[in-house]
Amino acid sequence: MDIPFLPDLVLILAMSVGVMYLCHRLGLPPIVGFLLSGVVCGPGGFGLVKSVHQVEMMAEIGVVLLMFSIGVELSASELMRLKRPVFMGGATQIGLTIAIFAGLSLWVGIGGVGKSMFVGFVVALSSTAIVLKELQNRAELESPHGRVSLSILIFQDLAIVPMMLLTPFLGGQGGELLPSLGAMFVKGLAVVTAVLVLARFVVPRLFLTVARVRSRELFLMATIVFCLAVALLTSAVGLSLSLGAFLAGLMLSESEYALNALEGVLPFKDIFTSLFFVSVGMLVDVGFIANHPDKVVIWTVAIILLKTLAAAAATMALGYPLRTAILAGLALGQVGEFSFVLAKSGLDAGLLSPGSYQLFLASSVTTMALTPWLIQLAPVLAARVCKASARAVRPPGGHAGLSDHLIIVGFGPGGKQIAHAAKRAGIVYQVLEMNIDTVKREAKAGEPIRYGDASYPAVLEHAGIKEARVLVVVVSDLTAARRMVDTARKLNRNLKIIVRTRFVGETAELLALGASEVVPEEFETSIEIFTRVLVEYLVPNQTIERFILEARGANYRMLRTPDIPLDGQKLLTPKLSGMDLAVFTVEEESLLAGRTLEDSGMRREHSLTVVGVDRDGRTHMNPDGGFRLAVGDQVYVFGRQEDVVEKGWLFSPA
Repeated sequence: MDIPFLPDLVLILAMSVGVMYLCHRLGLPPIVGFLLSGVVCGPGGFGLVKSVHQVEMMAEIGVVLLMFSIGVELSASELMRLKRPVFMGGATQIGLTIAIFAGLSLWVGIGGVGKSMFVGFVVALSSTAIVLKELQNRAELESPHGRVSLSILIFQDLAIVPMMLLTPFLGGQGGELLPSLGAMFVKGLAVVTAVLVLARFVVPRLFLTVARVRSRELFLMATIVFCLAVALLTSAVGLSLSLGAFLAGLMLSESEYALNALEGVLPFKDIFTSLFFVSVGMLVDVGFIANHPDKVVIWTVAIILLKTLAAAAATMALGYPLRTAILAGLALGQVGEFSFVLAKSGLDAGLLSPGSYQLFLASSVTTMALTPWLIQLAPVLAARVCKASARAVRPPGGHAGLSDHLIIVGFGPGGKQIAHAAKRAGIVYQVLEMNIDTVKREAKAGEPIRYGDASYPAVLEHAGIKEARVLVVVVSDLTAARRMVDTARKLNRNLKIIVRTRFVGETAELLALGASEVVPEEFETSIEIFTRVLVEYLVPNQTIERFILEARGANYRMLRTPDIPLDGQKLLTPKLSGMDLAVFTVEEESLLAGRTLEDSGMRREHSLTVVGVDRDGRTHMNPDGGFRLAVGDQVYVFGRQEDVVEKGWLFSPA
């Protein structure tokens, strides 16, 4: 049986294996290798691949699966919170980019108003596949600049439709514009309604039926069919396939099947996405680049620079600080994959000449190839620009009256849990958050929250960093977390700094910068999992607590570097390893309520030493044996870690 496309597919996949290996050894982003592979094997290179159209069709599946995975990871509720950056940020970015490049095209004499506007159209779109894949790889999709980038990319996907409708009109070939736009609006509204109905009534029941069969193959097949079906639905009404796949992911995101669906499509996503990057590289004519290197370089630099400025301006218009604006701007500084479809329509409509079309392709693919490096260099560049900027970021008001307080950086789910616990414990706290919408919403709800980038010394000083006892950093941007830790440690040598990070491998660097404690999500997640397993097997709670203590002690001691000198409160010195200081509340009907320390046998029978007791706002330090404990006393107990954990029952009702 002869399959004409098979030799080309094998060649592309074989080249992909070699490219990924070579990029890994050289420390290069794989995306760059895939793009270069497409240039080499495409019609504009050595012409090794003949079935270019088939490759492009399969590549589209890669973009569809990528957007599906993004939708699954995002959740519909989170998207609703992003409506302001989607519409305001996206509209501002596209409007500024079109205005800038239309004006530039008129200035250099590319053509009239219609042709100049069209140049703005094709340049305004960014690469969803490259940006989101790089942000995913760097675990920055949930960072402030990651959220802004995603929001603007979503709006760009929506903007493709009116741009495609306007293209014939710009070329003088269109009919009635308003009826076409009205029909498209009605179709879009119908799709959104259908998606809401499916997400609420159909999808949960469908996947419940599939899951009950307990067949991994059936579940995977149902997931892919569901993804592609919704993508086809949006495509049928004139919207993009990728937008439909994104909506399909959103429909599954908040269900119990989300993780299984994501796990199933990830291998397919990676394979087909690599085909997409190869197919983009195939569009380039190497001969044109060789004959016009100056034009390609000039337009590449102009696109990256001006698009970065437009996206950064849109980000700052949303209320984000300069650093976030620079990171988002550089992430969106390339030309997108849908621009190629739009450019082909413009070529057919006479808005682009063959030479201009090739110049656009060469410059666009070059901006794509440079994007991974730009995203990697963005934190360094942002740090230098912010340092050199004379405009200091200072939140309103001071920190009068704050002392011995807690500062929480980041008010996502983790930050909210910490704030809730602090409020219940009566701990004074201050929150710093860079999402201006979150700040406004939570401030109205009464939270002590301020807008500001905690990597700036001025912001931390206004939050009372020099008077604070503890700083907790719960942000998704590792680079920002590093800067926050370094800045905070320089401002307060006695501060307790606790940082949440994603991976264990990130712990050493944060500790070296001055963090007191680093909590890796992957490690704590494993503890939570084995805790639930032991509970299911009815293992006693005291035994589970001992296992947790041993696991944390062994792993965190392995990860820690020697602590820098702090405020003398650390009791776990090398000579006292395995010791712990904890505080317990004496509850009603407990064995200790109403008894003296001598009668309780705390030191004699339980190997615990009471070093202090808080009662009615007064602290009794080193109480003697005749001190009588009362209900509500907060007792500070010192002893071996296992004794402290196991003897907690003394303070609870008998």
